[in-house]
Amino acid sequence: MTGKIYNVLFLCTGNSARSILAEAIMNRVGQGRFKAYSAGSQAKGEVHPFTLDLLKQMNFDTGFARSKNWDEFAAPGAPTMDFVFTVCDNAAKESCPVWPGQPMSAHWGIPDPASATGTDAEKRLAFSEAYRMLNARISIFTNLPLASIDRLALQDRLDSIGRTSDLNGAA
Repeated sequence: MTGKIYNVLFLCTGNSARSILAEAIMNRVGQGRFKAYSAGSQAKGEVHPFTLDLLKQMNFDTGFARSKNWDEFAAPGAPTMDFVFTVCDNAAKESCPVWPGQPMSAHWGIPDPASATGTDAEKRLAFSEAYRMLNARISIFTNLPLASIDRLALQDRLDSIGRTSDLNGAA
């Protein structure tokens, strides 16, 4: 294995919930091998309070959490991305951003917890479910043999992770 640190960008529409959760998870799970970022195509400008609450409950430092537009990562001096994952959910008919350039990319759609309805407990459950699904997918990804897998096989694996529907027990 090389000492390369892979830059990963998680994109969604508002950059207030799913992509922020994914950024936090990747930076914890992939510590030392991956550096995660997040952005949105139409950033809301603030992180959803339930996102922050959940991360704090999971002992994350939330100082990193900031809702930002994906244009920030296309600007001069921005980190060069190795991977870009969209986490918006096609089933909800959201417009997912398309990232130009050379990074490998895949769609890992997750239902938007920020659009959950019901009681606060039901809404918080939606955030917990999004966290669980993202954690499972990110854990699978970080265990791929990136240094020894060819690009075509890796793309197939990235796409496969995004199609994983039963993530119970995935670690």
